[in-house]
Amino acid sequence: MREGDRMMELPGRLGDPALDIGTDPRSDPRLVEALRAFGLHQRGEPAPVSASSSHEDCLAFFAEMERQYAMMSDVLHEGLTPLAVEREQQIIAGPDGNEIQLFIHRPKNRSGTLPCILHFHGGGMVFLKAANVNYARWRDELAVRGAIVIGVEFRNGAGELGNHPFPAGLNDCATALRWAYQNRQKLQISNIITSGESGGGNLSIAVAIKAKSEGWSEEISGVFAMCPYISGQYANPPGDLPSMIENDGYTVQLSMMGALAKTYDPQRENLTNPIAWPFASSEADLKGLPPHFISVNELDPLRDEGIGFHRRLLKADVSSVCHTVLGTCHGGDCISPNVIPDVYQATLRNITGFARACA
Repeated sequence: MREGDRMMELPGRLGDPALDIGTDPRSDPRLVEALRAFGLHQRGEPAPVSASSSHEDCLAFFAEMERQYAMMSDVLHEGLTPLAVEREQQIIAGPDGNEIQLFIHRPKNRSGTLPCILHFHGGGMVFLKAANVNYARWRDELAVRGAIVIGVEFRNGAGELGNHPFPAGLNDCATALRWAYQNRQKLQISNIITSGESGGGNLSIAVAIKAKSEGWSEEISGVFAMCPYISGQYANPPGDLPSMIENDGYTVQLSMMGALAKTYDPQRENLTNPIAWPFASSEADLKGLPPHFISVNELDPLRDEGIGFHRRLLKADVSSVCHTVLGTCHGGDCISPNVIPDVYQATLRNITGFARACA
């Protein structure tokens, strides 16, 4: 077989640099059509920021990205039927004299205790908000399936809730978890798992590692991390994480993720700190953690760091399941109830089922 022929058998951009998510044969066509409405079915212009950009330029870029993502989410969630869920908001004291807003969602006509899903939103720990319509709907969808769901409005590295780099947002998430645990009888919750996508996946894992190191890991019964953004190695992709090249530009660009990482940790002092970048965890850091469920997207640059982390968990004797959502881009299975509804619903069932199993 000729070298050129062999190379073309490689997936995604490893085999054909001209591919984008709209032309990759692995893509779910329904997802492609939804992305087409926003021009995301093809590779866009290179992001104006990277890991070499100034902190100020990164802050400005992600403030604009926050507005654009919110607008896209609004469109994708138009006209949805309300669910039978009760909502309330709670303000709690943060660790640095700040306030943390919590969004609490419960199913109507509930009885007895229910598992709690503490949800941390995506955005690379840098932008987006728990108040956004897509995250409010996600919490409703989880709650109606028999869970008490708490969304945490943690401090971001940029955007409307920034400029608060690591570890501000992580500390807010840990504070929210400890509040939920201390109030579990009042809230009528049986157990607590952490869950989130992308940056929220990072925080879900990092809170568990932090809890273990500080001696309160019994407060967390499980971790469900979706498309976790955990390596911090986006400026110099390592050879053992080929999905960074294979799927680069499939709705998210590697260079932009490098800028996200710099915004979260401006001095790049925490690349080997497991509570900043859990992929850097040693076996000792992981041993004794609660059960994990790692969900990754087939067409995501971050896919292989999630899979690699799952394997490290197993090596450390931590119960872990890893699931690959085929045909989807980064976070594609939670983009909207209307785009790929069967995939969206399956992920919700996985999360609530895992929460009950961890009780």
